[in-house]
Amino acid sequence: MVTDAFPAQSGHLTVTRSDVGDVRVVSLCGELDHAARDAIGDALHPPAGAEGPRTVVDLTGVTFMDSSGINLLTAAHRAAQDAQGWLRVAGARPSVLRVIELVGVDRLVPCHPTLRQALEN
Repeated sequence: MVTDAFPAQSGHLTVTRSDVGDVRVVSLCGELDHAARDAIGDALHPPAGAEGPRTVVDLTGVTFMDSSGINLLTAAHRAAQDAQGWLRVAGARPSVLRVIELVGVDRLVPCHPTLRQALEN
């Protein structure tokens, strides 16, 4: 397992990236809003030239998400698909999951209750 920590933006969000086998897990903790988007943009997108990148975004620690978070998930999904890979969401709290469902992102990006389920499915 390889783990990288990305600096938090404005103290609102912590981003940690781990590799579990050939799946990249991006764990977020804090508020996923406009101020935090730069801190996670690079962590969510597949590395240049990667084929079939597989990424799970662990939202267990996310306490708030606005449209900036939705836009980041949508862009990361498109980038993964363009590279013949996939993106999944794990562990979203009810309030965060509600935002994802209201705008229909859950129809694009599979959402799983736990990280383990996201890695296994």
